[in-house]
Amino acid sequence: MISATPSVFDASLSRSDPGGIDAYVERHAPGVGYAYYGAGKVALRDGLAGLVEPGENVLVPAYLSPAVVEPFRELGLEPRFYALEESLAPDFADLESRLDEDTVAVTSVNYFGFPQPGLERLADLTDEYGCYHVDDNAHGPISVADGRLLGTHGDLGITTLRKLLPVPDGAVLYRVSDEVEAAFEPSSLAGRASQLGASDCRYLATSVAETALDPLYRSIESFLDDDVSSVDPTARYEAAKAPMSKLSAVVTDAADPDAIGTARRENFRAWGRVLADRDDLSPLYEELPTGISPYEYPVLAADSSSFLAALEDRGVAGAHTWPILRESVRGNDAYETANRYAESVVALPVHQGIEPSAIETVGDRLRR
Repeated sequence: MISATPSVFDASLSRSDPGGIDAYVERHAPGVGYAYYGAGKVALRDGLAGLVEPGENVLVPAYLSPAVVEPFRELGLEPRFYALEESLAPDFADLESRLDEDTVAVTSVNYFGFPQPGLERLADLTDEYGCYHVDDNAHGPISVADGRLLGTHGDLGITTLRKLLPVPDGAVLYRVSDEVEAAFEPSSLAGRASQLGASDCRYLATSVAETALDPLYRSIESFLDDDVSSVDPTARYEAAKAPMSKLSAVVTDAADPDAIGTARRENFRAWGRVLADRDDLSPLYEELPTGISPYEYPVLAADSSSFLAALEDRGVAGAHTWPILRESVRGNDAYETANRYAESVVALPVHQGIEPSAIETVGDRLRR
């Protein structure tokens, strides 16, 4: 069975001389200020709090989960969605049409751990209009592009550690520009808990059960993912307001990012091999550039429902379409690419708890 996340006990996460996330950040983003949080959205709220005024607006790509804009709303900012090209680059004509004198920031998103196309042009545009560039790197905590850690290509950025590690929470706020660093005042939600809490115990109990009775348990990420339609985005955001848990801190410090990245890349390539002859599927990314640690293997499916059913029948737990869109975007013709991709993109797990041979086995079963 292939599940969406590794067990918390996965031995591939640590080594005898672990570098941890701290060492990795300091190696690939030297000189950048950063702080830990329980959730990326809360980190983003703190990062912007000293820079914005109520009544201003922030531009955000339309292809995103509903809760992403909640920190902007809490700060009194108007979130405005901009359209995307099929490459997931901004539709710059649409983006510029939504910019005005009250635009305080533009957000880019590094989808599935890959840099969003057009980052350099977007940075030039934010410089021209005098607004901040927010580099949302929730999907790719250890991806490096052009020699720089994703999440640090803007004035400020965030990343989400639970999309990399088997932890209940965890995020990082990057403070890149001098102006952002000078304005930053961490709230009580910044930092890491000093002792284990109830959420840590619940997470550990779930992980033990999942390890012991694997076929009966789907990945716990299904309970944590931002795309759960039955959960109100505002309530979900409020529930995430806590410092990074002790359990997450321990796993983060013991992690071996280089080994994790290597494993994820091998699994990404394995999916590419086993699905290469499928006429009904098109990979969203044809190549895997050096330095990229993918979050998942996304494909455009001609019939996503049938493909998901076939995967589940063959033991793949956690494959899913992504994302559920904000109501103002869903069904809106101005965001055609976002709506089409939300229906047809199927994301397949590549986490470090999977062996490439298991993916090869699934490929054999899909051909029967």
